[in-house]
Amino acid sequence: MTSHTGAGVPGATGGASGATWVAPPGRPPLSARLLRATWRSLPARRYEAGWEPGLEVPAADGGTLRTDHYFPRAEGDFPTLLVRSPYGRGVPWSPMYGVLFAEQGFHVVLQSCRGTGGSGGVFHLWRNEAADGRATVAWLRDRPWFNGALGTIGPSYLGYVQWALALDPPPELRAMVVQVGLHDPHALFHRNGALQLENALLVGSGMTSQHRGFGPFLRATLRLGRHLKEMTRALPLRGSYVRGLGGEVPWLDGAMSHPDADDPFWDGAYAGGAAAGSHIPTCLISGWHDALVDQTVEQYGRLRRSGCPTSLLIGPWTHTSALREGWPEVFAESLAWLRAHLCDDPSGPRPRAGARVHVGGQGRWRDLDDWPPSPATAPWFPAEHGRFTRRSPGSSVPLASFRYDPADPTPSLGGPLLSRTSGSRDNRRLEKRPDVLTFTSEPLAEPMDVLGPVTARLRISTDTGYADVFARLCDVDGQGRSWNVCDGLVRLPTTPEHPLEVTVPMSSTAHRFAPGHRVRLQISAGAHPRFARNTGSGEPALEATTLTPVRVTVHGGSALELPRGAR
Repeated sequence: MTSHTGAGVPGATGGASGATWVAPPGRPPLSARLLRATWRSLPARRYEAGWEPGLEVPAADGGTLRTDHYFPRAEGDFPTLLVRSPYGRGVPWSPMYGVLFAEQGFHVVLQSCRGTGGSGGVFHLWRNEAADGRATVAWLRDRPWFNGALGTIGPSYLGYVQWALALDPPPELRAMVVQVGLHDPHALFHRNGALQLENALLVGSGMTSQHRGFGPFLRATLRLGRHLKEMTRALPLRGSYVRGLGGEVPWLDGAMSHPDADDPFWDGAYAGGAAAGSHIPTCLISGWHDALVDQTVEQYGRLRRSGCPTSLLIGPWTHTSALREGWPEVFAESLAWLRAHLCDDPSGPRPRAGARVHVGGQGRWRDLDDWPPSPATAPWFPAEHGRFTRRSPGSSVPLASFRYDPADPTPSLGGPLLSRTSGSRDNRRLEKRPDVLTFTSEPLAEPMDVLGPVTARLRISTDTGYADVFARLCDVDGQGRSWNVCDGLVRLPTTPEHPLEVTVPMSSTAHRFAPGHRVRLQISAGAHPRFARNTGSGEPALEATTLTPVRVTVHGGSALELPRGAR
């Protein structure tokens, strides 16, 4: 590691240019300091944070990337964290990343992505992030305070820009912390043939408004809420978002209208290859009800197989609560990882590789050598009269059926969304609908742990051939409340009448079913507006104008594969 003694104080000299940098006297913005003061249970501050705002960094196309520099006011050598965001550089990013990490002894470069937050050019989901990230690192090499040790950190799309940079990593990149992040934009919008409609609209609203400040973001959020029902029920669906988002968004149009991951539209979008051969120590953080938890688990598996040092933390969080209620744990985990790999300081609470997961139903954290802890699964079988047993009925006879009407689509409730309606909810009201089937076990005599990916293998027939299947695992407590644990949806191939075996990936979980609780499999034909409704007509999702009801039948031979977990 090269050294530039005096970095962070007046008169520091270094970088390729040999220039002298005089630390400006400014304090971080008042809004950042006020929010910083509200956080409790965080590690003690080591340094006072300084602020150098409004820097102009050359983008890959020669434009300007607006950048703020936070730094510790102290003598010495400090590593640098790069945080690139399409959501602006104000609250909450300035206190969460700029102030907090500067206080812990890091230079923090907080930058607005191209076309956002005052940066030049036009924003496009994914297309410019790798090139602009490399251009920023080139700029860093000439900073007097840059000592050659670089880390990256950030949540959601701020995680994607990290993977984009890691596709061709600069030699200075020594650690990454990806919090509730993605590497595959296509999978954010489409899942198993269905459009993830509500999340798509939330992404469009957030990315077009948040970088303009809190006021515009709040107004955009309220506008989206007012028009959500109208937008998601429109026929045709194409262009219906314009009123709710306040205008056309070309990149959102493109993302919603290209369901095939192999379509040339998505060329260059997938950054998961960075994990396949990575050597950069990477900390991954998510929540069991995060819309991106599947991508996080996939990242972890790829990194482990490549032999890369990596850790995994999954808490009882949604996409947003990980950065609110979960922030003390998320910050401590992130800080420990960065200190271990950028500062040679392994004294943090958990700087080593492995998995730490929160076990729902038990309310405790569990440390594991790997995830999932075991590949073993145990099947549970739907049976007649709504029973759910560990013994196969051994027959493919029809068990139950229901009629799905796209004019009155089965509503979504909780689960892995980007909105405040995400998470675990009581499903009793939903399960009273005639278009929702439930198969429920007898009360358990002893606790049962489920740790790993959950999958349903269902034998399904329809009378038209056009349907989706939504499967959900629920924990029914002693009061009869049915709490969703994990779920998934697939679009059926066109095969009317004859039973078809379909596999429904239902995400991963760590959950304990307590004695006296019952295991429930819930089956329906949709979850709207989380997923765009299947109109039953066979028309493309954005172009459909005809609504055709469908009868869906579940047959014997179906099974739910639950991963086994040692207590």
